[in-house]
Amino acid sequence: MPSKQRKMPNNSFICLQANIMSRSKQKPDYVILGLVAGLILFGLIMISSATGPLAYTKFGSTTYFLKHQILYGVLPGIIALFITMRIPYTFWKKSALPLLVISILLLIAVFIPGIRADFGTAHNWIKIGPISFQPSEIVKLTFLFYLASWLERRSENAVRNLHTGLIPFLMLVGVIMGLLLLEPDTGSMAIIVAEAVAVYFVAGASLIHLGVLSLMGVGLLLILIKISPYRAARLMTFIHPELDPRGIGYHVNQALLAVGSGGFWGLGLGHSRQKFEYLPEVQSDSIFAIIAEELGFVFSVGLIALFGLLLWRGLRVVTNTPDHFGKFVGVGILAWILIQAFVNIGAMIGVLPLTGVPLPFISYGGTSLVMNMAAIGVLLNISRNTA
Repeated sequence: MPSKQRKMPNNSFICLQANIMSRSKQKPDYVILGLVAGLILFGLIMISSATGPLAYTKFGSTTYFLKHQILYGVLPGIIALFITMRIPYTFWKKSALPLLVISILLLIAVFIPGIRADFGTAHNWIKIGPISFQPSEIVKLTFLFYLASWLERRSENAVRNLHTGLIPFLMLVGVIMGLLLLEPDTGSMAIIVAEAVAVYFVAGASLIHLGVLSLMGVGLLLILIKISPYRAARLMTFIHPELDPRGIGYHVNQALLAVGSGGFWGLGLGHSRQKFEYLPEVQSDSIFAIIAEELGFVFSVGLIALFGLLLWRGLRVVTNTPDHFGKFVGVGILAWILIQAFVNIGAMIGVLPLTGVPLPFISYGGTSLVMNMAAIGVLLNISRNTA
């Protein structure tokens, strides 16, 4: 017999819609908005402090990265946040499929000469005239919409079933994973898989199936390491950071040196030594190491605590969300932002391998910041409709 979908009788559905509409004039969760605003402001301060020497060397202006972050990240991000905060989150359920198709086409477009912008061996940027962006950052949100919509249409029994739950879920995630691996962009792929698994778990996935997914993830990681000497070298550097300190281990060793030299109170804002072109990617992947060096252990823990408060407040919204779609989207957004922060910080303190993912709201990067803020706008709209 076909599995029952998560649908209520028509009268109940109409009542739910009426309740949502009646609550739609609630104020958004200003605590979440304040936390995000504080993180973004702190990020601008640290970008200004960390990137001066690099910006002057490359562009002849110490404020180049700060200006670009404001113009191409913060300002469009504010617009994106207020648009998504005003749009009823149920709109994204209706638009999930066309948005996902467009996103997949963008992921394919990065392989087209003349459109793609190459950085090293990765092909994960699109450049059209003066505008450049990363489709993988957009997919983090659009794929979440589709996955939440797909899971909402299934009962918990269907989600727990091998043929109606696990296999279709693997097929959906596999399409995105395959395209990201071809770029390659394993960092974004790991974040998208993590948010997908988090939503799948909340939807009622079998613990046995989650165990299978974990084993498959480990197997895929071993395969990727086997076929890529660079990934193997990164893993060895993670296990033994003292190996090849001037080669593949240079980045992690310089990051650990920056974190360690900050001590308890730090060297003082603006007094980093590693930012003078010793530590790679100070504007993006490595900005937490500069934070630890300049502001020390106390402020670093305080920053982590802000992300923890964001998680706590977000979970309050999710637990009071009246429908499954809103709950799944909220969980996915929180998983995306918090796991990405954990991965970035973990790499800088040597507890995780380097993956190249930015620190949400803090690191330099227009596409990442705009999509983070758009996602928060969706979460704020969900908060306007909580019970």
